[in-house]
Amino acid sequence: MFACPNCGGNLKFHIPSQQLACEYCNTQADPYSFDDKDRALFEQKEYEATIFSCPQCGGEILSTDTSAAEFCTFCGASTILHSRLVREKRPDYIIPFKKTKEDCKNAYTKMMKKAIFAPDALKNPKYIDSFRGIYMPYWAFYMTQQDHFSLKGTKSHRRGDYIYTDHYNLSGDIDAYYKGLSYDASSSFDDCISEKIAPYDVKGMKAFTPAYLSGFYADTADVAPSVYEGDANQLAFDSSMEKIYKTREFSKYSIKPAVNTGGVGSILHTTTKQIDNAMFPVWFMSYRNGDRVAYATVNGQTGKVVTDLPIDVRKYFISSLVLALPIFLLLNLFFTVIPSVLLTITAFIALLTSILYSIELSQIVKKERGEYDKGRLAKEKPEMLSYSKRKGSVKPKKKNNIGTIFVWIFTIGMALTICAPALALLDASILWIIILIIGIISAIIGIKKKSDLPDYKKSFGLITSIIAITIGAAITLIHPVSDLFYYGGAILSLIGVFFTIKDIIYYYNILSTRRLPQFDRTGGDDRA
Repeated sequence: MFACPNCGGNLKFHIPSQQLACEYCNTQADPYSFDDKDRALFEQKEYEATIFSCPQCGGEILSTDTSAAEFCTFCGASTILHSRLVREKRPDYIIPFKKTKEDCKNAYTKMMKKAIFAPDALKNPKYIDSFRGIYMPYWAFYMTQQDHFSLKGTKSHRRGDYIYTDHYNLSGDIDAYYKGLSYDASSSFDDCISEKIAPYDVKGMKAFTPAYLSGFYADTADVAPSVYEGDANQLAFDSSMEKIYKTREFSKYSIKPAVNTGGVGSILHTTTKQIDNAMFPVWFMSYRNGDRVAYATVNGQTGKVVTDLPIDVRKYFISSLVLALPIFLLLNLFFTVIPSVLLTITAFIALLTSILYSIELSQIVKKERGEYDKGRLAKEKPEMLSYSKRKGSVKPKKKNNIGTIFVWIFTIGMALTICAPALALLDASILWIIILIIGIISAIIGIKKKSDLPDYKKSFGLITSIIAITIGAAITLIHPVSDLFYYGGAILSLIGVFFTIKDIIYYYNILSTRRLPQFDRTGGDDRA
């Protein structure tokens, strides 16, 4: 606690003024003034802090305050957090909060207005008021590239019926400097969140003083900088190569880096000059639903919002019904669809939902294993991280990109559209056999992925789409005279699709939320 020089009250960091302010007499003080009184204290490598531990998830978070904490942000538990006094390693730098809590709430509320399928609890003002300011630990890398480099270039031209390719040895000198390539140093802070709320402007970094933490909480670094040094190396390499490609002297060649057993870092002589331990500001809150938790985060410097958005099943189906009815009526006014074509269309829809289901389950398996989070892998499964390094994976994969699912749907839909004329030439029975085979393969893949998720029971949707496709195929092969069979098959297909979509939303909510944390450290919050 920092005492007010005027009344002795508690000074807390005031974001608008960037000063310490007394909550009683409004006296303001420079955050560095307490260090200036004792330069020896300022030069120490440690500082005194209170560690709060959550009894439910075992999480720990630190503060310069000694007042009791009664709410854990990371697991959502409403309980008194245990506290103890410790000495923590002093970070090198800190980016103070620039966005106030009101700025944070406004940015989040603005984003949630567009989230029409989100649960009402996520829009509840009481819930939104639970945002808490937490300083997250980051490693800031300083990379240089200074030396002579060699690249391989080619130029191709056509002469008659032949294409000639000329090969060149390209060389030059590079003098590049990258300051503050930042990666979060906490295993509890998911890489997919930290990457999405980036970037931070490292020009705003200031020398660390504990006074900036007054009124806020902070997480501690438990991931070694070596985990992300390869990523920083790759980023510096990619950025410099992009610059080289655009340089006039090199732009006329197709360039490939020369083969080098030292890796991408040695091609442009990338060197890590310095690694600083820094703290970056994040507004953070959690939404707990059963054994899952969703996080909402706001960049405390720029105001960028990133949040987990589960879907309210009731809202989704009501909205879909309201939208589908007028579209159905309009289509019936202008188009007449024969029963056999209608049955085929519903089969394609069932096939697409089945494929989507399998893709979604595959992403959940990767997320639950922590494959998208290097910090978590480094702490829980270091052997997996070592394996990825041996395989040459320097650049991290895109983290938990749910949009990939919809890209797959779009791609498949476009492929079916392009192939539609060719499919129309096929005999109906052959077309249905193809659909059925693809559907069965998709279901088998889904069932295999589901076996890796024993905690999640729902799997009915894996079967319903295949049953629907099988019924449609049987009706087409039998070729009954009455149209009622075709209409009945189409209705059964849509019922199967309904149950599949219901399961897809269930698993989407798993994909967009997280297990309740069980940390060795990290977690915690202030009074609710």
